[in-house]
Amino acid sequence: MSFSISGKTAIVTGAANGIGLAVARHFASKGCNVMLADMDEERLVAELGDEAQLEDSNMRYFAGDLREHLTQANLLSATIDAFDRIDILVNASRQMMQTDPYSEDDNSLELLLEQNLTSGYKLSIAVARKMMAQAAAQPEETRCVGSIINLSSIAAQRTREDILAYSVSTAALDQLTRSLALVFAPDRIRINAVAFGSVMSASLLNALQDDSEMHNEIKQGTPLGRVASPNELADVVQFLASDASAFMTGQILTVDGGRTLKDGVTTSAH
Repeated sequence: MSFSISGKTAIVTGAANGIGLAVARHFASKGCNVMLADMDEERLVAELGDEAQLEDSNMRYFAGDLREHLTQANLLSATIDAFDRIDILVNASRQMMQTDPYSEDDNSLELLLEQNLTSGYKLSIAVARKMMAQAAAQPEETRCVGSIINLSSIAAQRTREDILAYSVSTAALDQLTRSLALVFAPDRIRINAVAFGSVMSASLLNALQDDSEMHNEIKQGTPLGRVASPNELADVVQFLASDASAFMTGQILTVDGGRTLKDGVTTSAH
């Protein structure tokens, strides 16, 4: 079974840095057309430069707040204009923040549910409809009309009061993945998720620079004894986007170096 995604078109959100950027660049290196979407236009321009402006480039970028319905519609239009179709959506836009349940001003749950769950849900629905329209226009039998991959976290399985909102939002994302997989299975659209442990994202790198003890704590809490690189996660996302996973839907793949096999509540989840 082929892991190829060459010639397909993907939208990757949260693609201005870290894991989203790594997935986008990895996909592009494998011959996939990629629309990098993020709110941070300055960072997108800095990362891609003139690369996205070349006529034969297989990468483009779109800047905007994907919590807004009109912005999502514009993203889909820009992707179709650039590459004619959409085959893959990677919901990599995610945010982590501390929760203080004792503070009357704490709104972390509302913010993270919108950022990590609701916006991805709405975009997934919009993209699924586009995939169904493409299939109707080309009714020949295919294994899969499209693939949607959500980036989740092992925090969905952890119980820690300081990351309450993040844990709840990722747990909800896992359930959303399973539920949407059932909804769109008759339309041959597969929806899966990757729940990852410690990956050297931009945010974790910054955290490790500020906390010299955290790196050792993470390594000691991970049976494989290290932090994963973003490219290792990108390989798993490619598998879910390719025909190699054609009979998989509604699955949450855990990529954590074995961390959830032994993790205690005293070890921070990232």
